[in-house]
Amino acid sequence: MHALTAASVTVVAAVWPVSAAAAAAVPCPTVRVTPQPSRPPKPAPPPDVPELKTVGGAALATPGLVLPAGAKRPPAITASSWLVADLDTGEVLGACGAHEYGTPASVQKLLLSATLIPRLDPATQVRVTREDLNFERGSSAVGLLLDGVYSVELLWLGLLLQSGNDAANVLARLGGGAEGAAGGVRAMNAEARRLGAYQTTAVTPSGLDGKGQFTSAYDLALIARACFALPAFRRYTLVERVQVPRQPRAKPPDPRGFQIQNENQLIFAYDGAIGGKTGFTSLARHTYVGAADRGGRRLVVTLLGAESRPLRGWQQGAALLDWGFAQPSGAAVGRLVAPGEAAPTPTPTPAARKTPVRAAEVAQPSPERDRRSLVTAGVSATILLVLVLTLWTFRRRGVQGRQ
Repeated sequence: MHALTAASVTVVAAVWPVSAAAAAAVPCPTVRVTPQPSRPPKPAPPPDVPELKTVGGAALATPGLVLPAGAKRPPAITASSWLVADLDTGEVLGACGAHEYGTPASVQKLLLSATLIPRLDPATQVRVTREDLNFERGSSAVGLLLDGVYSVELLWLGLLLQSGNDAANVLARLGGGAEGAAGGVRAMNAEARRLGAYQTTAVTPSGLDGKGQFTSAYDLALIARACFALPAFRRYTLVERVQVPRQPRAKPPDPRGFQIQNENQLIFAYDGAIGGKTGFTSLARHTYVGAADRGGRRLVVTLLGAESRPLRGWQQGAALLDWGFAQPSGAAVGRLVAPGEAAPTPTPTPAARKTPVRAAEVAQPSPERDRRSLVTAGVSATILLVLVLTLWTFRRRGVQGRQ
């Protein structure tokens, strides 16, 4: 199978906001897309916490490109951020804006998978409720029917092959226990913290846009690594097609069933592909996670904020995987932290004064200020002495009057 590259497209320098970090950033190889697609305004990211951007290594704390010394320049793509890492050693081979916030779209379903595949029995049969079918009309779905009964395994296949938002709702409800789908989302966020994905916040189980929902290319690599550590996930993500069983008692009834196919074209077109996940919303644009195994070396690529022209998301991922496999083992710019590693501790900020301290007041002694301080202290001592003498005089007169 042929390698996919972006060598034939125009490369332009990304323009970063002017800041101390951006001034030192190396622009990523970027493809100009014309005309620019329309999209909703980008949501404001969470407040900047510098410690979060150094998770995995200080070299990753840049909005720009970071590569090992002597590494060949990676291909130009449209993604706003990306990362390539070794699934087994955890070495980060290279990245662009590894810790920049982005919206996940359906690659968030990987966090749902990492959280609940170990907790749910794949043989359990689940009846679909009206609440499960409450998701954005026109978005991706398996086609589950009200009162239809499906196995948990079939739901995972519908989630990963067809990116079913209906399947995501059912699985989150089942995994959330008494709290329902909200409990499933709560468990997802707890799992993100456990994995070290501190920039990830899930609001919906499916990845459909929600206020405050963010992730990063680095966090997605941590989540993908947890997924590929699960035998069930590795099996599900490589299934090419599956038959959804008939539902004669559903509303409306389906007497025959239907087939769904895997939408991740990497598994059909890339040598050594071992799976992944596609994603798209008009806000997030195209997002992608893909992995491959060549000669026992397993690499994963994650990307956010891509456009589908001139290369689709999975093709951009394939180009970065080609670049990654060309790098020697041990060439790294950081690492994927292990689950349970201590969270970074933000540097405490001193409490602010109502009147700011001027630098000159702190850095240099002031003779005039010292003279005023001595005068003030002297006046205070004089007043205190007068008060003591006055009280002593009144007390003495009172004693003499009683004699």
